[in-house]
Amino acid sequence: MALARTCKIMFTSGLLCLAVACGVPSAQTGTAALGAAGSPAGAGASASQAGNDLKFGADHRFAGGLTVSVGAPKSFRPSPSAYPQSPRGAVFDIELTNDGSTTYKLSGLTVTATSAGAAVKQVVDTAQGFTGITDAGKDVPPGRSVHLTLAFAVPQEQTQLRLQIRPSATEPTAVTYCGPA
Repeated sequence: MALARTCKIMFTSGLLCLAVACGVPSAQTGTAALGAAGSPAGAGASASQAGNDLKFGADHRFAGGLTVSVGAPKSFRPSPSAYPQSPRGAVFDIELTNDGSTTYKLSGLTVTATSAGAAVKQVVDTAQGFTGITDAGKDVPPGRSVHLTLAFAVPQEQTQLRLQIRPSATEPTAVTYCGPA
């Protein structure tokens, strides 16, 4: 009897953790975070959501002290060994600076992108040095910075790209950068 109850509790806890890790929006989530990931292509971003987006190159400081800066996207042609295959990619330089008082765990970072309301996949192209977050197990002590280079598959024609960054699954807000790519 106790084993069945324990299994139910563990299963329910696992579902709750999965929901939190997958970014189920809460009442505390800012409008910039809501508009980036789930709006259908036809809905578009509202004026208030677009007003909260940052332009590439701007800095954003989270309440925990982590400062994020995302450079303007640079277009590139993925190599034949890239995954997923795409006619074009957009690469971003991301700088994370820990201005807080505690060590930041890079493993909590999530970066997602959308184009015209649809999610775009991150490109792994080892031939060109785009390997994702290779130092995910790295800790960033207070006062230190880390530089990341991430690439995403984008359409051949120029598109409006939204890049959403959440420093951890427990962070109630995310920052969204928006601009042409």
